[in-house]
Amino acid sequence: MLDALRDAVANPGQIKTRAIDLHANAHDASHFLLVPQAVVVAGNADEVGRLLRASAAQGVPLTFRSGGTSLSGQALTDGVLVDVRRNFKAIEVLDGGARVRVQPGVTVRALNARLARFGRKFGPDPASESACTIGGVVANNSSGMSCGTVDNAYQTLESLTVVLPSGTLVDTGAPDADARLRALEPELHEGLLRLHRRVVGNPASASTIRHQYSMKNTMGYGLNSLLDFDRPVDMLAHLIVGSEGTLGFVAEAVFRTVPRLAHATTGLLVFNDLEAANAALPALVATGAATLELMDALSLKVGQNLENTPPVIRDLAVRDHAALLVEYQADGAEPLAELQRTGLGLAGLLGLAAPAAFSTDAAVRAQLWHLRKGLYASVAGARPPGTTALLEDVVVPVDALGRTCVELISLFDRYGYRNSVIFGHAKDGNIHFMLTDGFTGQSELDRYSAFTEDMVDLMLGEGGSLKAEHGTGRVMAPYVRRQYGDELYDVMRQVKTLFDRAGMLNPGVLMNDDPVVHLKDIKTVPPVAVEVDRCVSCGYCEPVCPSRDVTLTPRQRIVTLRAIEQARVDGDVVLEAELRKDYAYDAVETCAVDGMCQTACPVNIDTGSLVKKLRREEAGRAENGLWNVAAKNWGTVTRGAGLALSVVRAVPSGAVLAPNKLARAAMGTDTVPLYSPELPGGGKTRGRPAPTSDPDAVYFPACVQTMFGPAVDTTPGVQLSFEQLCDRAGLTLLVPEGIDGLCCGTPWSSKGLIDGRATMWQKTLAALRAATRDGELPVVCDASSCTEGLRQAIESDTSERPLRVVDVVEFAAERILPGLPEYAKIESLALHPTCSSTRMGINPELERLARGVATRVDVPENWGCCGFAGDRGMLHPELTESATRAQAADVAALDTVVHASCNRTCELGMTRATGKDYRHVLELLEEVSRPTP
Repeated sequence: MLDALRDAVANPGQIKTRAIDLHANAHDASHFLLVPQAVVVAGNADEVGRLLRASAAQGVPLTFRSGGTSLSGQALTDGVLVDVRRNFKAIEVLDGGARVRVQPGVTVRALNARLARFGRKFGPDPASESACTIGGVVANNSSGMSCGTVDNAYQTLESLTVVLPSGTLVDTGAPDADARLRALEPELHEGLLRLHRRVVGNPASASTIRHQYSMKNTMGYGLNSLLDFDRPVDMLAHLIVGSEGTLGFVAEAVFRTVPRLAHATTGLLVFNDLEAANAALPALVATGAATLELMDALSLKVGQNLENTPPVIRDLAVRDHAALLVEYQADGAEPLAELQRTGLGLAGLLGLAAPAAFSTDAAVRAQLWHLRKGLYASVAGARPPGTTALLEDVVVPVDALGRTCVELISLFDRYGYRNSVIFGHAKDGNIHFMLTDGFTGQSELDRYSAFTEDMVDLMLGEGGSLKAEHGTGRVMAPYVRRQYGDELYDVMRQVKTLFDRAGMLNPGVLMNDDPVVHLKDIKTVPPVAVEVDRCVSCGYCEPVCPSRDVTLTPRQRIVTLRAIEQARVDGDVVLEAELRKDYAYDAVETCAVDGMCQTACPVNIDTGSLVKKLRREEAGRAENGLWNVAAKNWGTVTRGAGLALSVVRAVPSGAVLAPNKLARAAMGTDTVPLYSPELPGGGKTRGRPAPTSDPDAVYFPACVQTMFGPAVDTTPGVQLSFEQLCDRAGLTLLVPEGIDGLCCGTPWSSKGLIDGRATMWQKTLAALRAATRDGELPVVCDASSCTEGLRQAIESDTSERPLRVVDVVEFAAERILPGLPEYAKIESLALHPTCSSTRMGINPELERLARGVATRVDVPENWGCCGFAGDRGMLHPELTESATRAQAADVAALDTVVHASCNRTCELGMTRATGKDYRHVLELLEEVSRPTP
C-alpha cells in the first residue's frame, strides 16, 4: 500500500505513518474513532486522482478529511485518510462578489472575510463557521441558523470540479460538461439518466422526495437532484452535495453568494411553555424574522449559570418556560426599525412570561447570542470526566415541533439522560439535543440503542428527518432505509455503485447494512489532565493555532495524550512508547502557549496551560535552579543578552551560525536559540530618574526592549517614543525603582519554571506596590504579552487592593491620541495584532492608534499568531516560518509603507517572515505626530 501511495504523490514527506500522526488525525468532532493506516497530505487534484486509483487497485478504503468538525462520524477511516485542508486554499471572487470560486480547504469564516468587502457572504451559515471548511459544507449540505433550505450548499451551488473515484476530473460548469461526462464516464452518464427516469416515473418516490426536501434534510443521498435536473452532469454536481465524501472529491466549487445585511436587531421572547413558543412560530416567521432559535426550560436553567446572562433569564424562576431568540436583519436602519416595530407589536399579543425587548447594540446582542451558543459549552464542559458529549440534530414539520420536543424530553427522562438540553433552529423545525454518557459499557450501549430506536420512531412518526444538517454519517446510516423505504434506498445504492464501483471511497458512511454500526467504534475519553478533560474534539481551535501546519494542533495535542493514556491502560507498552517518543517535540516543544486556542474553544480550554504543566513536569532541578538564579539577577541577564546580540551583529553571520548550530546539536534545540541575521542589536537599560511632579501612571517598560533594540538603529524605540508622547500630552510617568531587574514572569511561566516565576513575581509586585502607592496609580506596560503576564501575576496576589494594569495601546488610545494636534499621516500601514492583544480585547484600540498613523490600515486577511512566542521562534524557527507563511504572502501583496504591531518579539517574528521592519505602533505615532522645529 505504501509504495502505491508514494507513487501517487510528489513528495514522500506527504505520507504520514508515525503512530503520533495516525492517532492525532484519527479524531474528528464525532464520538467515533477509527485509526487510519496512513495519512496523506494531498497537494492538488491530480494527486487526489492518483490516490483514488491507488485505493481502488489496492482495495484499501480512502476517506477525505478537511476541518474535521463533522459530528456524525463521516470523516474517519481505518484505511487511508487524505488531508485536503492544508493545500486547497484558493478563493476567486467573481462578478463583483455575486459569485465565488473556492477550494475545499477554505473555512467559511475566511471566505466570508474575503466577501465582506463586496457586501456579500456565503449562503450556508453553520455554527462551526470558524473551523469548518467549504469541502465539509459541500459534503454535508450544510445550512445553519439563518439560511434554511433556501441558501444552503445545494441551492447556492452553481458548479463544481470533482475528481471521481476513477480519477476522472469533471468541471460541471464547462460548456461541454455533459458531453464530456458522457464521453469519459458513459456508464455513469447513462446510469444517472436511468435513475432520473425511474424516480420521475414513480409518483410515490417523487412525493416522498419532495416531502423530505421541503425540510432541512441531510439523511442519505440528495435524491432531489434526480427530480430537479434533466442533465446528468447537473444531477452529478448536486448528488455530490451532501454525499459525505462517498462519491468523489470536490477540488473547487462555484457558488452564488447572498447579500450581507449589515443591520440587525435581536431580542429574547420568553414563553410559559414549549407549546406556547412553538404556537407563535408561524406568526413570527411571517414578520420576516431571519432567525428564530428555540431554547427549552433546561436550556434556560443552564443559561442562568453562564457569565453575562441577560437579566430577563437570570431573574426568571424557570419552571416549564421556553424562549425564542429572534433576530431581524436588513440592509438599512429604516427597514430594520420597521421590522423591529412589527416584531414588538406581535410580541405584545403573545402572552409572554416576560416583557419583550429588542436591541441593535452590539454588546447586548452578543450577550443574547452568548446565551444561545453557550449552552453547548456549558453542558459539554460540565460532563463527568471520561464521558463523551453526543450532539444530535433532527427535523420535523414546524407544526409538529412543539409536541415533538415534549415527547423528546419524555424520552430523556425515561432513559435517564440528565441535562439533555434542546435548542435549535425553530423556524425550520430543526432542533439539536445533547446526550452525555460513556457509551462504552454494555449497559450504556443498550440504553443508547433503545433510546435511539424510540427517537427514530418519534421523528419518522411526525414525518421528519433523522438528520437535518449534521449529515448521516455512521450514527444514522442504519436508519436510511427506514426513513426512505426500500425503493428509494435501492436508488441510493445504485447511485453509490455508479460512482464508486470498487466501493473504496469512504465505505460504511451514509449507507450501511450493519444495523448496529452506530454502536461500534465509539471512542473512549480517558481523563488525562483537568486543564483539557472538557475537550469535545470539535476542532474549533485548529485554524488559530500557529503550529497547525508544522506539528500538532490543540485538539491533536489532547487526543494524542488520551491515546497515550489509553495505551497505558490497555498495557500496550509499544504504542505508548512510540507515542511518547514523538510527543515531546510535536506537542510540547512546538506549542506557542499563546492562548489563541482558548479564544476559539466552546468549552474555554487553553491548551497552553496543559503544555506549561508538561514542561513543568519535565524541567529538571538544575534547569529550575538556573532560571531561579536568573530571576534574582534579571538586570544582569537582560543586559548580557542585549550586549551579546550587539556583539554578534558586528560579526559575519556565518562565523556566528557555525558554533551556534554545534551548540544546538550538543545541548538541544529546545535549549539553545538559533541566531538569525535579521535580529537587532541589544537595547538600552530601562531605568529613568524619578519625576519631579506627581505621576499620572506607573510605566513598566518590558525587559524585551533591553534584550532587543529597535528595528531601525536610528529610531528611539518604544520606551522613549511613549515617554515623548506622554510629555506632549502633559502626562507624567514614574518608572519603578530597580526596573532593570523586574519582569512580568512570562519567560518562566511559558517554560513551566514555577520557582523562578514565584521569585520574579514577588520582586515585581513589591516594586509595583511601592511605585503605585499600593494600587492608587495604574500600571502601563508597553508589550501586550507582558501586560497579560503582569495581569496573571496580579491574579496570584492576595493583597486586598488589587493593582490595575493597562496596556500602553489602551492608555495611548484613550489619553494621548485624542489630544494630538493635526499632522500629516503616512499613506498606508500593515498591522499585526498579537495573540495577547486579541485575548485582552484591545485590538479595536490598536487599530485606532494605527489609523492615527496612516490613512489606510490593513490587517492581513490571513492574520494569526506569529509563533515567535518569546524565544520559541528562536528555538524552533520552523514554527514561526509555518505560522506566518500565509500572512507574509498577504503582506507582500499589500505593499504598504510601514508595518506595525504592539509586542517586540512579535515584531521580530514578522520582520523575519516578511523582510519588512515591524515596529511598535507608538514608535510610528510619535514619529508622524512629532512637532516640526
